Amino acid sequence: MPAIEVGRICVKKSGREAGRKCVIVDLIDKNFVLITGPKELSGIKRRRANVAHIEPTDDKIEIERGASDEDVAKKLEAAAKQKK
Repeated sequence: MPAIEVGRICVKKSGREAGRKCVIVDLIDKNFVLITGPKELSGIKRRRANVAHIEPTDDKIEIERGASDEDVAKKLEAAAKQKK
């Protein structure tokens, strides 16, 4: 299982958003990824994050690379409904 991939749900380990969940939206290079909460759900706005500052979980959602916050929110809601 590749730990850092598009759609992987992670937990921020450091910074002002430490402890909150986010989703990897894009891979920038070997050290940085683009993440989003989205802000309405978890309070994390779309930003670049160091891979050392996030901890991947086993959960993953199916999104395309560079998906919008609205698409990510819809996929998260659908995944939560399927798990119930």
